[in-house]
Amino acid sequence: MKAWPLAPFELTNRILWELLDDFVLVSDEEINEAIRLLAQNAKQVAEGAGAASLAAAIKMRDQIKGKKVVGILSGGNISLDRFAAMMAQ
Repeated sequence: MKAWPLAPFELTNRILWELLDDFVLVSDEEINEAIRLLAQNAKQVAEGAGAASLAAAIKMRDQIKGKKVVGILSGGNISLDRFAAMMAQ
């Protein structure tokens, strides 16, 4: 019998359910603020998905205070127009 291929993201979701202890939902505005903070303070340009870990860390700052935390910063695929508009806010 032939095995059917996995549904999109099925393997990824299985791995996440096995290994994640928790996850944090962040709003678009929280992500935009993280993009601005990265640009202003770290001189880094990140797209929304790339800045999501910082947005989550800011949201959880009281719970992670004093702990060692690693956030992944990735992806600079943001249009110049969108970046400029966010920086002007």
